[in-house]
Amino acid sequence: MSDTTPASAEAPVRAVIFDMDGVLVDSEPLLFEAERILLAELGAELTEEIKKPFIGMGGHEVLQALLDHFGLEADVAALGKHKGEIYLELARTVPGFAPTADLARALHADGVPLAIASGSTPEGIAICLAAIGLTEEFPVQVSVSSVARGKPAPDVFLAAAERLGVPPANCLVVEDAIHGVDAAHAAGMRVIAIPSVTDPLDAGFRRADLLVPGGMTAADSAQLIAWTRDRY
Repeated sequence: MSDTTPASAEAPVRAVIFDMDGVLVDSEPLLFEAERILLAELGAELTEEIKKPFIGMGGHEVLQALLDHFGLEADVAALGKHKGEIYLELARTVPGFAPTADLARALHADGVPLAIASGSTPEGIAICLAAIGLTEEFPVQVSVSSVARGKPAPDVFLAAAERLGVPPANCLVVEDAIHGVDAAHAAGMRVIAIPSVTDPLDAGFRRADLLVPGGMTAADSAQLIAWTRDRY
């Protein structure tokens, strides 16, 4: 892991905000499949290479970006609703990631307030957390649908901090996408980056306070927990 910021130079961490998709749950393949089905109904063929630049954006922003890519016009709100219906059926058995689940459970046991700040819908958040057994750890759940702008805008992180009652400077974010890293920094928060796309690795991830350049397969639960505890 790559540590770029000394703990002594920082305000203490009082709360930790987790992105969900790609951080706590391995949902990106399911999101991709829902979008693939959706775009196929519109006559477009979505591939993983086409989707890659848009990973980490808010749900509606992703759909609008894909529509623009294919030169299609459609009601984004209606498409988002249909995509959500497809995705929710897939998400009931979504697998989780052990390193970040271990981190969340350790922080919860330490009494650190936790929140979800996700591009998913409120129902999607609830279903995924239930699927991986982390509902109790995250009493604060903020969906992009409740704020004005999705990532890379900071809105969803700022809303989570407000609901936690913790200043942004005392919040740490756990993210997997460059849009999320940018959003966290725009909110004035520190960030752990565990990239979901590592080949190639976006140079912007180097701005993270802690970077796991190899992604989730290289993440170590004990190291994540120790690094975070050192910043309480």
